[in-house]
Amino acid sequence: MMRLFSLVYLVCAIPEAAAAFSMKIIDSHLHVWASKSEAESNFPYDQPPPDSLQNNATPEALLEKMDKAGVDGALIVQPINHKYDHSYVANAIKKYPHKFKGMLLHDPELSPEMAVKRLEELVLSGYVGVRFNPYLWNEGELMSADGGGGLAVYKRCAELGCPVGVMCFKGLELHYDDILALIEKSPDTQLVLDHLGFCALNEKGDEAFKQLLALSKYPNVSVKVSALFRNTGSVDSFPYDKVKAERFQPLLEAFGSGRLMVGSDFPYVLETEGGYDGAINTVKSWLDKDDAEAVLFGTAERLFGKWGVLE
Repeated sequence: MMRLFSLVYLVCAIPEAAAAFSMKIIDSHLHVWASKSEAESNFPYDQPPPDSLQNNATPEALLEKMDKAGVDGALIVQPINHKYDHSYVANAIKKYPHKFKGMLLHDPELSPEMAVKRLEELVLSGYVGVRFNPYLWNEGELMSADGGGGLAVYKRCAELGCPVGVMCFKGLELHYDDILALIEKSPDTQLVLDHLGFCALNEKGDEAFKQLLALSKYPNVSVKVSALFRNTGSVDSFPYDKVKAERFQPLLEAFGSGRLMVGSDFPYVLETEGGYDGAINTVKSWLDKDDAEAVLFGTAERLFGKWGVLE
């Protein structure tokens, strides 16, 4: 019965709310990777993607979904499947410069000098942000360590106007002190937390969410309203009414719409109820027009620069 309700909601309620106003939309968080044939010829994987999605995450497959959902541009986050080989995403940005910008993946194994050099090289290739994946650091090492490449890159990003996104996949509470140290050591760097901070709807997530709200006092911290399906715990599902009430609305009150931005987490969202369209239009349906201007495109363009218009 609940599934039937959800499907009816997808067909009726969300399109009706989303149609109330029309404006530019920038998807602030997604991935692309090579198809099987592309990987075999020119763009090998560091680790293969899921079989079910292997051939569904090319730039062309993404553009088809974006067009159907009325999305004008996207920030491609470097996928772990290609790890530190940024050539596939760089190629997509070059091929579709009006549609795509990139967020590179920081390599913690590089020396501070080489890490900064790599950052500067990739910025020239259309990358406008950096992703810190704390699980790529050696166990016990910190992103904020003095003398480390992470801190060197983080500080250089302030000078370049290049935001740093942090993926707290196993829980914000594990990285909260490290994030505070980054903020304190370089308060001019823009820091972005992926996927509502990975604060699932459970007791552990509730405690972490208090920490996320506490970060709102720092004006350089923003949050991606992305991958809603990763935050449901076992108590919510599409169309994410509890995520809206217990995560999105408190974030909107604490951070304001000017520090929140919509994101889909394509292609993983394709395997969830509602799919790509549902992910974008659900968030759109939560917004009045004024907040929508920020969450749907304004925040992303303030942080990462303006995207080109549809041709």
